[in-house]
Amino acid sequence: MKAFIVRRPIFFSLIILGIVIGITAIMMVMSLGQGAQNLILSQVQSIGSKTIAILPGRQPKGFTDSLATMLGDSLKEKDVEALKKKSNVPNLTKIMPLVYGSASATYRNNGYRLTIFGVSDLVAEIFDLEIEDGAFFNEEDVKGKADVVVIGSKAKEELFGSSDAVGQRIKIKERNLRVVGVLKKKGSGSMINFDEVAFVPHSTAQQYLFGIKYYNRIIIEADSEANVSRTAEDIKITLRNMHNITDPEKDDFYVETWEGMMSMVSTVTSALTLFLAAVAAISLVVGGVGIMNIMLVSVTERTREIGLRKAIGATEKNILTQFLLEAVTLTGIGGAIGIILGTLLSYLTALILSKYANLDWKFSFPFLASFLGLGVSAIIGLIFGLYPARQAAKKSPIEALRYE
Repeated sequence: MKAFIVRRPIFFSLIILGIVIGITAIMMVMSLGQGAQNLILSQVQSIGSKTIAILPGRQPKGFTDSLATMLGDSLKEKDVEALKKKSNVPNLTKIMPLVYGSASATYRNNGYRLTIFGVSDLVAEIFDLEIEDGAFFNEEDVKGKADVVVIGSKAKEELFGSSDAVGQRIKIKERNLRVVGVLKKKGSGSMINFDEVAFVPHSTAQQYLFGIKYYNRIIIEADSEANVSRTAEDIKITLRNMHNITDPEKDDFYVETWEGMMSMVSTVTSALTLFLAAVAAISLVVGGVGIMNIMLVSVTERTREIGLRKAIGATEKNILTQFLLEAVTLTGIGGAIGIILGTLLSYLTALILSKYANLDWKFSFPFLASFLGLGVSAIIGLIFGLYPARQAAKKSPIEALRYE
């Protein structure tokens, strides 16, 4: 086999390329999938285990339901007032309506596209935010629909550079808003990049920026983690009464708890990762066919060698074992190269995402995928090497020695 590889190195390299590509793809998919899952879970964890989110529309079960959630308008001010009542939701400690959208902000000749959140004065407590300069707006600003805004650190740099931002006015959707505060650099958390946001009173955002009379979300905090499930049920009962809903299947809202979000994220990302890994594994079959072809060519070119070995006492079992081991060795080499290459590419991708995409992305080495990769490579070698090995074992020593 060694002499065969030396004579045809390019042919040999192309044959095991399928195995290398397959294992590399599986390693990358599993590593990046695990990294994505860890990132999303860390974002969800930062929301807080006592936090409950209410969204418009029914629980998404497909694309159309997700679209309905994004465009839903079922959550109104009267719902917030009803939820605030202790008689309805006794374990509620904080409640904050939320609207959001994106728009460009300008200051003199500088412009920057922001994610705009209309929130209440409780936003700092709910999202655990700190002010670098200035202050948050207060309850009176929310009630009075004040033209005030708190911006993230990145937004401040883009719009004002090294100049002071507090007290200056920025224009968003033809509305001049006075900057009252700048957030400390925080990065991403709770699925939000806080360095690139603008917080305004939800009343201001609804009337002057988005022109809507509903909320995109209602964020609630329970008094303890133990009471989250009870609070979620109280919310459902209250909103069904407010919306005159008697059949839960016809809910025009849904409630998400921290535990539910964690479970959903884990399920979705794991399923997607496994699906992509299965697609990548198809190249292993292609590689297996290549291994079978090279072994068949090898058997033909080594006919005299087989005859000589049989003439000096080698049995069919010896020949079969030899060629099977060679096939497994070839696929094992491809698998090992694939694991090394997949690990390096995954690490580089994680580094790029962390450095240039401003994501808290951590490299994850998929130990299970590496062990499975080697195991699957060996199995591919056995399966696709069996036919050529049997062809070699069945050769007659007399006919083999006569082969030119």
